[in-house]
Amino acid sequence: MHMKKYLSLLIFVLTLSFGATAQSNDEMMIRKAMNEQLAAWNSGDLTRFMGTYWQDDSLMFIGKSGITYGWQKTLDNYKKGYPDTATMGKLDFTILQVKRLSVLYFFVVGKWHLTRSVGDVGGHFTLLFRKVKNKWVIVADHSS
Repeated sequence: MHMKKYLSLLIFVLTLSFGATAQSNDEMMIRKAMNEQLAAWNSGDLTRFMGTYWQDDSLMFIGKSGITYGWQKTLDNYKKGYPDTATMGKLDFTILQVKRLSVLYFFVVGKWHLTRSVGDVGGHFTLLFRKVKNKWVIVADHSS
């Protein structure tokens, strides 16, 4: 009987370890995707920046002008709002929380800041990441 308890405990601990590893690997992938976004923005490449977003008509972006649906419309809005590198400035962000919601979803909260010659701006964001075809993509973005 003592051996069964030991084996049960060992299996439980191993399950927790592998679960934590899976979460940390997924979290690392999400953080890497966000760092790629940062590099794309800071090199003035909005199309590459949008590579982290779900390329689908159901993508939801919520900003000061309301809700935009769709990858292309979101990209078009970025291009209209940030027509050149001076307006884009240099992006920096701080991730405040990365939380797994399920096997397929992560919730990310952070602060963003643009350092620009035309005046700095910043705010907060919440991102909903979904695993699609083994890649973590943003399916909803609320930035203000």
